[in-house]
Amino acid sequence: MRVRHLNCGTMQFPGAPLVCHVLLVETANGLVLVDTGYGLLDIANPGHRLGPARAFVRPVLDPSEAAVNQVARLGYSPQDVRHILLTHLDMDHAGGLADFPHAQVHVSAGELASALAGRTLGEKLRYRTAQFAHGPRFIAHEPTGEPWLGFPAAQQLADIDPRIVMIPLPGHTRGHVAYAVQTDGRWLFHAGDSFYDRSVVDGRGRQPLTLTLQERMIAFDSRRVRDNHRRLAELAHHPDVDVFSAHDPTLFHRLARKALLCPN
Repeated sequence: MRVRHLNCGTMQFPGAPLVCHVLLVETANGLVLVDTGYGLLDIANPGHRLGPARAFVRPVLDPSEAAVNQVARLGYSPQDVRHILLTHLDMDHAGGLADFPHAQVHVSAGELASALAGRTLGEKLRYRTAQFAHGPRFIAHEPTGEPWLGFPAAQQLADIDPRIVMIPLPGHTRGHVAYAVQTDGRWLFHAGDSFYDRSVVDGRGRQPLTLTLQERMIAFDSRRVRDNHRRLAELAHHPDVDVFSAHDPTLFHRLARKALLCPN
């Protein structure tokens, strides 16, 4: 199973440039995206699609970074993307959904309910309903399953590919999840926004203050975020697991280079 690493949204975040780390997974059942980054409609109409938050996160909004254009450059059609697996529905993760209207969109049931109904003021503000106006083909998953590498519940997405696992990691949002993809005997663990900076899991250096403040400001449950940090730091020491966040540029480039040198 080949996995490609795509940056689908450079952001000039104050004090810490960021990426939108998206996985493109080739399976026997078609292509799978893990997150989408920003999409073409976000780039064309950022005021309506992204709202005032764009002035703070400062997305570059380069059409060449849109997942749909990167998929095309690899020789595929947008229709070849059969499934999209979302860690959560924040604007920098779900913006590209409209570029793949035929894909089934997999998300946790709690996350979908929060995005569409918004039970708290924070949830009403953080989700951009314009990004869902085209009517995505949502598939809601409950956080159940078997234990996986120390996590109490993980759901094998066997209908897509048995080597892809959804792991509930609420904290950043109510229904945030991670995805583990097994390739070449190793696991790629896409932790979404469960952490921002690599220092959280490798213990080297310190996370930029702007990222720490951002994380605390928008977290649905800060205690769970801290718990997730500890669990992910432990997982990062596993010899067969590569743990990465959606936004750390160093981890993105490291894994992208590794994939080029050792294609699956």
